[in-house]
Amino acid sequence: MNTDFATYIDHTLLKAETKKEEILKLCEEARTYSFASVCVNPTWVKTAAEALAGTPVKVCTVIGFPLGASTSEVKAFETADAIQNGAGEIDMVINIGALRGGDDATVKKDIEAVVQAAKDQAIVKVIIETALLTEQEKRKACELSVLAGADFVKTSTGFSNGGATEEDVKLMRAVVGPEMGVKASGGVRSFEEMKKMIDAGATRIGASSGVQIMQGLASTSDY
Repeated sequence: MNTDFATYIDHTLLKAETKKEEILKLCEEARTYSFASVCVNPTWVKTAAEALAGTPVKVCTVIGFPLGASTSEVKAFETADAIQNGAGEIDMVINIGALRGGDDATVKKDIEAVVQAAKDQAIVKVIIETALLTEQEKRKACELSVLAGADFVKTSTGFSNGGATEEDVKLMRAVVGPEMGVKASGGVRSFEEMKKMIDAGATRIGASSGVQIMQGLASTSDY
């Protein structure tokens, strides 16, 4: 099995009804497959950080999730709290309404608040929720993420009316250039789908089906 593909995956569990034993199982799977991170809600960050102590697997959490409609001050507080609890990666949702309303300054300030709260202690991924945006709005969201100093742009929360597409990943990569990260998230459930996203320009994959993806890779002789 080519374990390099595992390092693309943020092994994700964000359901509201998630129990502690499910988080611990998620962490065990992440250790087994050497995934890049586990992505969990803020309430589980400390549990995941303790479970993954001493391993290279990072703890990722979500901020302003899933609507992006909390204030910048709340997002900044959430970020600082998550880092204190052991998060090394922050996936924040932009102010989608402000973006669609043409209020670029508010969107940029919102992202900057999280970037500044992270203070180089965690990487920041900006969820732009592509399913709700026009092509022009997607481009603008990516441009503002670059200007605000984020590390990644990310397609989706997985909680809206659509997930990652190859076309969106290609567009996002074209806008942010070769250096910034692009995370494809939402609906990626097989190795074949993951490979298409990587070929389109994704450098990280958010998936709740990480184990299934790796099992599919193991049965594929080409990799």
